[in-house]
Amino acid sequence: MTEVKVPALAESITEVTLSRYLVKDGDYVEIDQPLCELETDKASQEIPSPVAGVVKLVATEGADLKVGAVICLVDETQARPATAKSAEKVEKITDTPAAKQITDEKQKPAAEPAPHVTPVAKKILEEASVKLSEVKGSGIGGKITKEDALRHLRAKAGMPPREAFSRNERREKMTRLRKTISERLVYSKNSTAMLTTFNEVDMSAINYIREKYGESFKKKYEVSLGMMGFFTRAVCIALEKFPSVNAYIEENEIVYHDYCDISIAVSTPRGLVVPVIRNAESLTLAEIERKIKELAVKGREGQLTMEEMTGGTFTISNGGVFGSLMSTPIINPPQTAILGMHKVQERPVVINGQITVRPMMYVALSYDHRIIDGKESVSFLVTVKELLENPQRLLLGADPVELLLDM
Repeated sequence: MTEVKVPALAESITEVTLSRYLVKDGDYVEIDQPLCELETDKASQEIPSPVAGVVKLVATEGADLKVGAVICLVDETQARPATAKSAEKVEKITDTPAAKQITDEKQKPAAEPAPHVTPVAKKILEEASVKLSEVKGSGIGGKITKEDALRHLRAKAGMPPREAFSRNERREKMTRLRKTISERLVYSKNSTAMLTTFNEVDMSAINYIREKYGESFKKKYEVSLGMMGFFTRAVCIALEKFPSVNAYIEENEIVYHDYCDISIAVSTPRGLVVPVIRNAESLTLAEIERKIKELAVKGREGQLTMEEMTGGTFTISNGGVFGSLMSTPIINPPQTAILGMHKVQERPVVINGQITVRPMMYVALSYDHRIIDGKESVSFLVTVKELLENPQRLLLGADPVELLLDM
């Protein structure tokens, strides 16, 4: 028997949660086949089988396990089941064109009579482009009622079934990731002198660039030209001008960074994670967009590593993708500042004495007042605003005319 134990994932991690098994008790597993999924404070990780054999589950799903605890056992002395071999033979036989044709003919569903449906239910389902065969009727003889149609649409939209005058309550164990997020947010609020300053950005120039060059950019680099790339580039330039925004406190010292490791807040089914783009100041716009896409996909699939989740010096959070018009983001410790992006909305603004409609975005900078003064925070946000409204400055880090005049 080979014991499969909780590995040492990082120095700071001493305990994990067994979120789920990927195999059943008594299953025959191959070498490197994923056995289970462990949830840490920051991400989830699959544990592969070190040997081939029959698995025996030891720990229970949802249990908190210490590093070194036994998860399951794999009996490598057990031979591969004969059913697996016979299944391979059956697959080869049924893989012929003639066999496939016979199978397809057998699998053809018989014509079913059209279900009975009330006029109101029929109208509701037709407007939602739902086939009657997809809905189960609860009326006499399986007749589809209005309530059946509405219940089906709610279920299709991921909404729980509604019960009239319900007083039900549900209790669920808080996941390790959600518990860590809550603890860090409370720590951030209680340990920093947090203040937020706001501004707004005219997104006309960025929208023009994305509309004009978006298709050719995607064709060349195989990644979309999003807004996060422009914001990351603008933030890196602004951080070079205001180094205190890119610093943090360590005991009685302030640690400044000559590089920009930008944390990008990504929403996942398990909660908010903040993977890091290393040395973002040295990357091109295409490289930034590629890295953002890579980290976002890994975050949603629970594939982020500990190294990808730690060490950021500044965070960007985009609540605008969910429709947020304005918010005050919370600092991600030990960092001292975070930039919040929001929804782009057309609003009337005054330009050169004339009222015109422009795509505007509110931006918010939450910062630790212990390190960053009000003048620095406001100047930093104004710099980001000016860079975004004049994208040509993103290439050189300053106004080309000012560089020409050596000003």
